[in-house]
Amino acid sequence: MSDSQNQHWTETIGSNHSLFDLNLKEVWRYKDLVYMFVKRDFVSSFKQTILGPIWFFINPIFTTIVYIVIFGNIAKLSTDGAPKILFYLAGITLWNYFSSCLTATSSVFTSNAGIFGKVYFPRLVMPISIVLSNLMRFGVQMILFLAVFFYYLYRGEVQPNWWIFMTPFLIVLMAMFALGVGMIFSSMTTKYRDIQMLLTFGISLYMYATPVIYPTSSLKGIFKTIAYYNPLTGIFECFKYGWLGVGDFNPIMLLLSCIIISILLVIGTVVFNKVEKSFMDTV
Repeated sequence: MSDSQNQHWTETIGSNHSLFDLNLKEVWRYKDLVYMFVKRDFVSSFKQTILGPIWFFINPIFTTIVYIVIFGNIAKLSTDGAPKILFYLAGITLWNYFSSCLTATSSVFTSNAGIFGKVYFPRLVMPISIVLSNLMRFGVQMILFLAVFFYYLYRGEVQPNWWIFMTPFLIVLMAMFALGVGMIFSSMTTKYRDIQMLLTFGISLYMYATPVIYPTSSLKGIFKTIAYYNPLTGIFECFKYGWLGVGDFNPIMLLLSCIIISILLVIGTVVFNKVEKSFMDTV
């Protein structure tokens, strides 16, 4: 018997897999690569900068100040009785995590074409590492939020409740939403690059359709109905209701968010798995 007949392959790379196959077992085998990408993204965020990680604090601080002046003092938008700085900081902290995850995930194919074309690894590793690296940035900004929160808690101006313990679940939901939508757009940008610019513009508009700078209790009629179908509404309202004790939160809103986000994540996974087989031919 020849040597070729005695050979057994230990690893086979192919494109014949189900569209619904996440192959998480293989992704877990590449966990060290995920760690390397997370470390790379986090370090590169403040490498060769003067202030370094302090920029993670500067962004939400100045944004909050602008929101207080424009939306709080000039437009006089309601904060449901919560301290303005804490209300806006809560919305900004959540929104920064979601928008940064979505923006980075939506360009995962075009931004990493050079790496994808040279070496094989589960393509899902890249969007997962983006979500995790942005989670580290979120953790840094959450420290700022907690510092302001405990100040107002000491003064008795906020009344948190047990929904505060839902925070980890809310973060996971946001990550799933950004991951699902981001994978859909990343698949489309392999052929149509201008979709990335459209998404950047759309994210800016989407913020005003999300209760970042206003509570849903201030909305009336059809606007309130539309807000209920925004997957982020239940997340933001639950977060503010748990930490600040204010808001028009209803558990049905959060349930609706879970359903919509789950559907989008499944669609994103199917599209991502389909495009990853041939994207190098079009990117």
